[in-house]
Amino acid sequence: MGLRALAGAVLLAALGSATAAAPLRIATFSPDLSRDGPGLLLRDLGRKDAQIDAVVRVIAETRPDILLLTGFDWDLDGLALAAFRARLSAAGADYPHSFSARPNAGMPSGLDLDGNGRAGTANDRQGFGRFSGQGGMAILSRHPIGPVLDHSAFLWRDLPGNLMPPAAPEVAAVQRLSSVAHWDATLTVAGKPLHLLSMAASPPVFDGPEDRNGRRNHDELAFWLDRLPGAPFVLAGKLNIDAADSEGRPDALARMMARVTDSLPASEGGRAAGSAGVNAAQKGDPALDTGDWPDDKPPGNLRVDYVLPQKGLKVLGSGVFWPATGELAQVALAASSHRLVWVDIDWPPAER
Repeated sequence: MGLRALAGAVLLAALGSATAAAPLRIATFSPDLSRDGPGLLLRDLGRKDAQIDAVVRVIAETRPDILLLTGFDWDLDGLALAAFRARLSAAGADYPHSFSARPNAGMPSGLDLDGNGRAGTANDRQGFGRFSGQGGMAILSRHPIGPVLDHSAFLWRDLPGNLMPPAAPEVAAVQRLSSVAHWDATLTVAGKPLHLLSMAASPPVFDGPEDRNGRRNHDELAFWLDRLPGAPFVLAGKLNIDAADSEGRPDALARMMARVTDSLPASEGGRAAGSAGVNAAQKGDPALDTGDWPDDKPPGNLRVDYVLPQKGLKVLGSGVFWPATGELAQVALAASSHRLVWVDIDWPPAER
């Protein structure tokens, strides 16, 4: 082969390697990085903190390429997120790209949204929270992020077929659907767009016979059913619904499952915990659980965190970071009551 032909072959090989499909790991994690007041998370991130160290270890061990964090306090200048990224970088987990925006959690409404006769409580915020930004969301990525469509201002009453309970006109006119946020974030990976549909839904409990939270939980997921992008997407976040065992209205989850691939991420830790206390009477596969709650009372452990690729995307593997024994089992326990969920997809996808 001549030099010119050799150079051409090398160039073609390089171009091929740049576009060849490879595993892309997408994860969601609710790391319990929410505190009782504004600025407290930033304070804790600036000092030795065993729980934060455990959260960092979980992420460093699993190494997602794209990570949605739920239950992470937002601040206007992004100082807590920057400090957290610095701690991750020190542990060898670099995320040069990030996104966050003010969530509905803790956002004052000025009204008595829960109808208990008192305004100004945490339940009267657009989403539950003691201060603006408590329990927000953030995206960390090794790949560029943007644009991001933020649907968080969408009104609950404007969702077709919504299950919103009867409300005073002034309440219906301001009540947002998202308890935290709904983001459609476009990430560019190997020159191709991937939509990360990000959310954290209300838990379908902590309400009365009107089932306000259960109805909202259903509608928060139903929101995406008519807004799935034409380009490849992955739905990720804390959906707060377990179709087999939790309270709630699983219809929206069932309809979504028809549009995505559920790779059934599992763990040995979840499986081992399935025989403890109230978990033993549950119907679902305990290996799929992502929430680890006390075993002596309901609800027990549940599957509430999901990573769901669009149907047609090739899934290479998946899992829940919940070792059954050893040091890493203790790390997972110390980090959060939730477990990190990851899915590997083949990227870029094959042309259709």
